[in-house]
Amino acid sequence: MTVLILTCRQDVTADLVVAELREQGVPLVRFDPADLPDQAALSVEFDRGDFTGFLSTEGRLVSIHGVRSIWVRRPGRPAAHAANPSEWLTAECGQALYGMLYSTTARWMNHPAAAEPARHKPFQLRVAQHSGFAVPSTLVTTYPRAARDFAVQYSDIVVKSASGPPSVDPPVALPTTRIGPDTDFSDVAAGATLLQRYIPKAADIRLICVGSQLFAARKTAASGQVDGRYGCHGHRWEPVGVPTRIVRSVHEYMTLTGLAYGAFDFAEDAEGVWWFLECNQGGQFGFVELETGQPIAAAVASWLAAPGAAPR
Repeated sequence: MTVLILTCRQDVTADLVVAELREQGVPLVRFDPADLPDQAALSVEFDRGDFTGFLSTEGRLVSIHGVRSIWVRRPGRPAAHAANPSEWLTAECGQALYGMLYSTTARWMNHPAAAEPARHKPFQLRVAQHSGFAVPSTLVTTYPRAARDFAVQYSDIVVKSASGPPSVDPPVALPTTRIGPDTDFSDVAAGATLLQRYIPKAADIRLICVGSQLFAARKTAASGQVDGRYGCHGHRWEPVGVPTRIVRSVHEYMTLTGLAYGAFDFAEDAEGVWWFLECNQGGQFGFVELETGQPIAAAVASWLAAPGAAPR
């Protein structure tokens, strides 16, 4: 049985898992949907109640009935590498590829039906609240008056992206920024804006959930630090134990969302409370593994290689 990895050509995180799968002797195929139809191929047939399908890339052929699990890591947009790309071609290739894969009994990390809603910040915050996490008060709005009232209510807030950095070349960085009630909020009307109560943090926490396994790392925050992703403050990620309450909440969150993998970000305050910021259903873990030595890639590989199929 084969592990199918849907990702782009340059993905260091996927490389770590590929190495682990090969170490375990597990057959795998790395497939980029962007290579359809010029550099990759597919065929699926329904006839007399039977379903057969094949994927081919870089000289390798895999039968859909032989796929054990599917890891949706960082797939390219279908037909993006085609000689004559178009929205129509992308839609056609996407329908064919994912329609074929949805028809298998393979296990998914993560199934697109679960991953799509899990990408949205308002949905994440709602599920996090239901799961028992501490969640900062948050406002998403296009009303300048609502933004101003929120800032006055909490005095110290941050503005952050709801969707992450835009996909442009060169890449654009959008750090979380601390603002006050005297800010001019008139530009809020130009687009949905996410505002959140500022949490004075003692540390950043990144927690990786792989199936039922948890791997957490802590990085001490610099004085007044807002966004730990940007700037070098001389602190490194170190392994940290996960409080029992957080363990319960993480498993509840994963159950409610239907995810098999999640990268959680928390802000730890001076009293040791872990405040939920987000859960990235496709978040990076390579930097945590490299700095802390935690075997996250091996855990992902073992989950993908485990026997058993999901129900149709």
